[in-house]
Amino acid sequence: MQPLLKLSALIDALNERVGRSVIWLVLAAVVISAINAMVRKAFDTSSNAFLEIQWYLFAGIFLLGSGYTMLRQGHVKIDVVLGHFSKRTQIKVDIFGILFFLMPFVYSVISQVWPLVVNAYVHNEMSENAGGLPRWPVYALIPAGFALLGLQGVSEAIKRLGYLKGLCADPTHAVQTKTAEEELAEEIRKHQVAPEVIDRVEDAVDMVDDKNKEGSNK
Repeated sequence: MQPLLKLSALIDALNERVGRSVIWLVLAAVVISAINAMVRKAFDTSSNAFLEIQWYLFAGIFLLGSGYTMLRQGHVKIDVVLGHFSKRTQIKVDIFGILFFLMPFVYSVISQVWPLVVNAYVHNEMSENAGGLPRWPVYALIPAGFALLGLQGVSEAIKRLGYLKGLCADPTHAVQTKTAEEELAEEIRKHQVAPEVIDRVEDAVDMVDDKNKEGSNK
């Protein structure tokens, strides 16, 4: 198991690094959206490229961050039935789900989408909108994201096997202690970004917290 656990640690480190990098795409999407809105209001003009890059970035955040989310145990789980069983039984069910549901799904998506990526790249497929962007980069995000998710699935299966053998801690324990907004604000501080940007991010964090409190009160 030790070589497998080392492999698991390498996969975790990869998705941790990717996740930390993807966080910055959130800021990029916000900045581009703000610039596009200001240009449209000030000069009554816009560009389809500006609009499309926003959903390209959203696709990158969602797809490239899927493995990181799994690493942090952030995917939605419904444990109404499974929660009544012992931890070891839950771990065994997780392993079964990873091997017989997640991995075949990942393989199916990659195998189906990859020819589309190649075809779009070879033929330099462009957006149907005037001034739009090439399509192949956003298509390529799908196999890339699912590859990272599949790798993390391998890591999670290894850690669960290690737990059953008493070699590692409970891998189902969520390690996420901060929201995405809080993590982004923390990364911005580390890189000494302008205080005005930090204030905007912190305002967004406060707005999210207020909405969550209102929802819980209802």
